[in-house]
Amino acid sequence: MSKFNKKKDAAVPAVNTASLPDIVFMLLFFFMTVTVMKDSSLKVENVLPNASEIKKLEKKDRVIYIYVGKPTKEYEKVFGTESKIQLNDKFADASEVGDYILMERAKKPQELQNVLTTALKVDKDANMGIISDIKQELRKVNALKVNYTTYEGDAFRNLQ
Repeated sequence: MSKFNKKKDAAVPAVNTASLPDIVFMLLFFFMTVTVMKDSSLKVENVLPNASEIKKLEKKDRVIYIYVGKPTKEYEKVFGTESKIQLNDKFADASEVGDYILMERAKKPQELQNVLTTALKVDKDANMGIISDIKQELRKVNALKVNYTTYEGDAFRNLQ
C-alpha cells in the first residue's frame, strides 16, 4: 500500500493573467459607451427660472437647444449687455433660428424628425420680446413642440 504525503511548502499559485487584456478592453468599451461629450460651450449667462409644475424630458436625442441670455463677461465687450440668442457655439439673430432648426432637423434620422422638441434655455432676466421673436420663427418652420427648461422650485421666487 502506498502512503500519501502532505506537502509542507504549499504556496499560493500564481494569478492567471491570460484574461487580463479581455478585462481591460471590456472596461475601455464600457467607458467609451457611457461617456457623453459636451456639444457646445455656453457663451450666455443662463440662470434658469423656477417652476413648480415640471416634467423631465425622457429622450435627450430628440431635443434641439436654444440658449438665450446676456453674453458672459468675455463676450460682453463685443456683443454688449442685451440678451442674445446662442445656437450651438455662435451668437445669432432671431431670424436665423428657423434655418438652424431646419438644419438640426435634417441631421436627425427620418423617424425622429417629426417628434423633435425645441428646448428654450432662457435666462430668467431675459426680455420676453426676444422669446416672442424666437417663437414666431419656430412657427414658420412648423417646430411647434416647445419646452422651457427650468429648475424645480417655487415660481414666486422668480419675482425677486
